[in-house]
Amino acid sequence: MAAKSAWAAFPQDATGFAHAGDALKKAWPKLHAGDCEPYPDAKRATALLKAAGKSAPKLGADALAEALQDAWRAFHRGDFKAAFDAGGKLGPVGASVAVKAIGIHATYLVDDEAEKLRRFEAAAELAAAAVKALPGEANSHYRHAFALGRYSQGLSIAKALKQGIAGKVRAALEETLALAPKHAEAHTAMALYHAEIIGKVGAMLGGLTYGAKASGAEAHIGQALKLTPASPIAHIEHGNVLMLLHGEKKEDAAAAAYEKAANAKPLDAMEALDAAWARSQLE
Repeated sequence: MAAKSAWAAFPQDATGFAHAGDALKKAWPKLHAGDCEPYPDAKRATALLKAAGKSAPKLGADALAEALQDAWRAFHRGDFKAAFDAGGKLGPVGASVAVKAIGIHATYLVDDEAEKLRRFEAAAELAAAAVKALPGEANSHYRHAFALGRYSQGLSIAKALKQGIAGKVRAALEETLALAPKHAEAHTAMALYHAEIIGKVGAMLGGLTYGAKASGAEAHIGQALKLTPASPIAHIEHGNVLMLLHGEKKEDAAAAAYEKAANAKPLDAMEALDAAWARSQLE
């Protein structure tokens, strides 16, 4: 893993994203509307320990619940390294927060492309272990799809298709949505799956070879926007889908989508980074 200095700090004021004590539980439904992550109380921790079996950390339910809550607090306030380290220590049970932390940090706060790829690869390995240990968890599959998807974007869509990564991403997203039909982030990712393939190889080949359809992209992004209308990332990816499918013809509509993301009121550090990216696209 990268040296400590490579974890650039969250560049904004995180005071409003602290969620200390009971504030985390209160804010949780809004914070996790996009990924359907269950709140890690003692009951949830007990279920995770039982499901993970031999790969579970050697902790009691209360201690695990506290450790997971602290890891998520770190994530939401933008201390992505602390969230990654804390989640990583818990093995597959902590993979959901660890993968999200390293993934969001790499997406926005790592400039070096080779380093980004290494981090997404590490995230994909962590998520693959979670899929093996906790196959009944929607986010085991979703984090795997997310890490592989980001990795493939760094490779180029052409290389990713050649390596068969696209099929793995789609299978993981289908599994996510089978377990959690209201998983907005998985709907968003599925929309991008369809749109990126069509953008790269065209509608005909994309449909015949990869089952990619413009109607599929539109349906999934529509569902994501319906489930999380205030989420910056849903609007950003809506703009991206429009550009991939229609190019300049939908430039104004894409700009309007980015504007919605830019003006969204962020609930945590991740959403603040999403909104900042949208603003940079409008400048």
